[in-house]
Amino acid sequence: MSHPHPELGAPPALPRNGLRVIPLGGLGEVGRNMTVLEHKGKLLVIDCGVLFPEEHQPGVDVILPDFTMLRDRLQDIVGIVLTHGHEDHIGAVPYLLKERNDIPVVGSRLTLAFITAKLKEHRIRPKTIQVAEGDRRTMGPFDCEFIAVNHSIPDGLAVAVRTGAGLLLHTGDFKMDQFPLDDRLTDLRAFGRLGEEGVDLFLVDSTNAEVPGFTTAEKDLAPAIEKVFRTAPGRIVVSSFASHVHRIQQVMDAAHEHKRKVAFVGRSMVRNMGIAQELGYLKVPRGLVVDAKALEGMAPNKVVLVCTGSQGEPMAALSRMANRDHQIRIGEGDTVLLASSLIPGNENAVSRVINGLTRWGAKIVHQGNAKVHVSGHASAGELIYCYNLIKPRNVMPVHGEWRHLRANADLAISTGIHPDRVALVDDGVVVDLVDGRVKVTGKVRAGYVYVSAGTVGDVTEESLRDRVTLSQQGTVTVVAIVDAATGQLAEPPDFLARGLGTDEAMFDAAIPAIEKALAAAAAEGIGDHGELEKRIGRAVSQWADRKHRRNPLVIPVVIEA
Repeated sequence: MSHPHPELGAPPALPRNGLRVIPLGGLGEVGRNMTVLEHKGKLLVIDCGVLFPEEHQPGVDVILPDFTMLRDRLQDIVGIVLTHGHEDHIGAVPYLLKERNDIPVVGSRLTLAFITAKLKEHRIRPKTIQVAEGDRRTMGPFDCEFIAVNHSIPDGLAVAVRTGAGLLLHTGDFKMDQFPLDDRLTDLRAFGRLGEEGVDLFLVDSTNAEVPGFTTAEKDLAPAIEKVFRTAPGRIVVSSFASHVHRIQQVMDAAHEHKRKVAFVGRSMVRNMGIAQELGYLKVPRGLVVDAKALEGMAPNKVVLVCTGSQGEPMAALSRMANRDHQIRIGEGDTVLLASSLIPGNENAVSRVINGLTRWGAKIVHQGNAKVHVSGHASAGELIYCYNLIKPRNVMPVHGEWRHLRANADLAISTGIHPDRVALVDDGVVVDLVDGRVKVTGKVRAGYVYVSAGTVGDVTEESLRDRVTLSQQGTVTVVAIVDAATGQLAEPPDFLARGLGTDEAMFDAAIPAIEKALAAAAAEGIGDHGELEKRIGRAVSQWADRKHRRNPLVIPVVIEA
């Protein structure tokens, strides 16, 4: 098995008969999915999604893939193929199209409807190509065939890419639900046919590779959801992903049966469910869905609210309800149904939301205490089935944290695939398929790009560390008036402390450390303000850590006397 090597440099030129695979996101993380294929000088992008921030990334809206390696080659991109409409696969498309707005965007009917609506908010009119299962499209040197797959959102597609270097099959997100709510099965006959043709490289969804057996069918959730509707004494608040059409359909069916009215809360939920209903993917009986304001005068046991926030996102409707920062006030008699699986890394945020809602008297139903969610991803039994059916020559696990990728690689090897033909790599590690074999050949930039307050890239890892330090350790501003002639303090510095829970006078004991740092700078002939501020900041930081075990953010300001 291959793995990332820190010593890897830029990859060499790709042989003309080779196919290069460059993962820019989705490996080692659940989100930010993006894979770039290169062949004969052209590039094909498969998915372009976002990652949602965790607690140690305060103030960040979303996290994008790094487009650096694409910027000099934007004109070589022949298309962006979207496997389905979840944010972790389409959310970064607007930011890539801002780099070049005429890149064709290829996807199924629902996926294109979702991304077109999102792009409208960014004032981008995309060039779209709608495809369906069974279709084939040629984009530059890439001959793409689209295959139906079952997932937690309708219209999911796997994509088979035929090139002069061989046949690549990318599953996208998929599972093998035998009783799907929309009667749309994963097309295993197409997988088998491609296997007979010869799949040279198989990119496989890894999210559930650690889970034995087969993923539970969506229909098996109906009893648990029905129980919530049957027993809830007051309002029901359902929180789900804004694109989870299948789950919302089950909620619609239960609400209709129990004669409750439904209102969607949150811009993305209102937008996506409106699109799904308009296109016929969401079946809604006449009069069932009303505006949220229309529910105000209704009896609580006749009300259902469907909102976002199942992952504890701080600005989502459910989090704001838990914090009493929303017009909808949660109280005694309300039942909150969290109808989405927990994405790794969001445990603490979700726990805070549950505790906040419980505090106001609500009953919380979630996957930990009821069978109200099933995964949209194939478990180990399904993955093994696919390996045995397709018999790929080479495998590259995608979509998952490292433990998921490793588990998927082990499954592939257990079915007889040689370890040397399993490319287990991290974001940015380049894998080339040449003469039927995969090989790690280099590495490109694939770091996090942060969107904060609508701006891209202004927030860095350093500024995030500063934000975390501010939130955990507080800050102290040191205003030092320095004699330009001697380099010494002209008068004792002022200390302005915030968030330390201590008297600012304690920092007077740090003055000798500042004087020592300034004396050393003067001895070296250093009088630059920026360098003096760095030395003062370092001196105060070291003193605070040594004397008080505190690590506040130190902001030094030097004023020339």
